[in-house]
Amino acid sequence: MEKPAFLDRDRPDVPDLVVPGGVTPFYLAGQPVRGRLIRLGILADALLTRHDNPAPVTQLAGKALALVAALASALKFQGSFSLQIKGDGPVSMLVADCTNTGALRFYVRTNDEALEALLASTPNPTDRALLGDGYLALTVDQGADMERHQGIVGITGDDLATMATHYFDTSEQHACQVMLACAMTDAGWRAGGLVLERIAGEGGAQNEAETAAVVDDASGENPLLSADDANWETATILAATLRDQEVLDDGLPSTHLLHRLFHEQNLHVSQPRALAFGCRCSRARLIDVLERFPEDDLDHMCQDNGTIVMTCEFCNKDFHFPRQSIAVGR
Repeated sequence: MEKPAFLDRDRPDVPDLVVPGGVTPFYLAGQPVRGRLIRLGILADALLTRHDNPAPVTQLAGKALALVAALASALKFQGSFSLQIKGDGPVSMLVADCTNTGALRFYVRTNDEALEALLASTPNPTDRALLGDGYLALTVDQGADMERHQGIVGITGDDLATMATHYFDTSEQHACQVMLACAMTDAGWRAGGLVLERIAGEGGAQNEAETAAVVDDASGENPLLSADDANWETATILAATLRDQEVLDDGLPSTHLLHRLFHEQNLHVSQPRALAFGCRCSRARLIDVLERFPEDDLDHMCQDNGTIVMTCEFCNKDFHFPRQSIAVGR
């Protein structure tokens, strides 16, 4: 079993920060709707400010963190959910992941010259402008002894929420609505979102068998919608009224926010789940990596003061190792 982070003395000096109610799961009883409200709170600022990125890149990263937090909270086993986006834009790679226990981390790789040119012409670029063309991959990792599940789709849409929705529509064939937000507030960086999923359930099946709802459309026709269809449509319409400011407001409790949206839809709120600063780097792990390099490569990495410096891309922490302490092939 892996050593818990709080017992690992080889870990770097990073924030020991937990947000108890970071994810609030809920469902609408008797309807084919479940969801998660994600609010990183002060954790967003702790994670995002460890990297010196321009505001649009930070916003993109914050939304990515909210997305993986929502998806990982649905895991029923020990593991992690990761998002990886590779594109030909100024942000060439974005990686964010979250464990089933809520440990979050991320990093981005940028082309500084291309990013500077984009921001000079477009100070507030879309997520698509930052990423360009490429692919989005979502991966469920159940550990070293289990096969990973991965889905990959092309980057589609102007914002990360649309890209994620496209993934579920095409790769998972699963009706889903995603809202993501990240912004600098008076209290620092905040990030969050809302994810709705359409599910099959006994209540929905029973309602569908009993009745159908008639809905007028713009053409004047009256197509029949099952009760499940109508309930899902109502839920998505209500969810679309959610504003970024509401998600990012520390003073507005999650239960109050959900009640605002779904108080007439038989809302049931489940036990909130914690989110935490979750970089899993350590000196022991990095030494293990270094010991796999040939002697000549290690000598080349060595600085004038006789040390090798390795930087964790997730928490942006430097680790210093005396060259003589690295025993190759041990």
